[in-house]
Amino acid sequence: MDATMVRKVWQLIEPVHALVYYAPELTEEAAALGLATDERWPGYFALRSAPLGAAGPELVTATYYSFSPRMVAEYVPSVWSVAEPAKVLDARLSGVDRALRVLLGDRVDTPELAEAAALARRAVAAADVAGRPLAAANADLPWPDAPHLALWQAATILREHRGDGHVAALLTAGLDPTEALVSFAAVGAAPVEVFASRRWSAEEWAAARDRLAACGLVDADGVATDAGRRLRDEVETRTDELATAPWRALGPAVGRFAQLVAPVTQAVVASGMLPAQSTLGIRRAQ
Repeated sequence: MDATMVRKVWQLIEPVHALVYYAPELTEEAAALGLATDERWPGYFALRSAPLGAAGPELVTATYYSFSPRMVAEYVPSVWSVAEPAKVLDARLSGVDRALRVLLGDRVDTPELAEAAALARRAVAAADVAGRPLAAANADLPWPDAPHLALWQAATILREHRGDGHVAALLTAGLDPTEALVSFAAVGAAPVEVFASRRWSAEEWAAARDRLAACGLVDADGVATDAGRRLRDEVETRTDELATAPWRALGPAVGRFAQLVAPVTQAVVASGMLPAQSTLGIRRAQ
């Protein structure tokens, strides 16, 4: 299982997981809980953090890594005073159920979707969650019976498993949260404006860029140098390596899994609900 395949499978399941943040059914569920929906962040922090329990701002900041602590503190722990984590977990599963039924129609009951869910659960079973808090928190939740929900939950666990590994790779590379975003923008993964959603101040962004420039990783305009590109390549390769075990466990069946999941991913992307580009560097609308 080479790094290229690992990355491709991640890119395939990322939109399946991400519908929890963008599907209108999830916005409706968040509103029913009393969460503000005039911006995406109250729902985002509640829906993503709920597996951790009533986590405080320091835990959420640490596990998410790239968000400004000030931004996190705007929403956590206040979201838990509106809706406790157990209710949020019920609402997100209900919303995902509704969203996938709209997107897939009768396909939610097909043998192919059940096979995809079974393969996804096999991959999850091989995912070591030691040192991976977001993956572990989601893996600790009970499995839903319906195959389309089991597939979504597996995609979420595997996505967070990779994300936790990415944080480890960033730490190993010596990139702090702001530097991680600046260095990613520097290689053209996404425009700087996209990374502004993490709400680091202009001064913090500039200071991180100056630190990277002092190390020879970016030039005066914030564009990655050859050394900066090599470092980012090393981070991404290490992230792929740390995410390999679940897919290696499937062996040749990983190709069958990709074939089965592709229509689900295509349905999510075709809906137009996902942003054209994210801070992950995935152009979801393409």
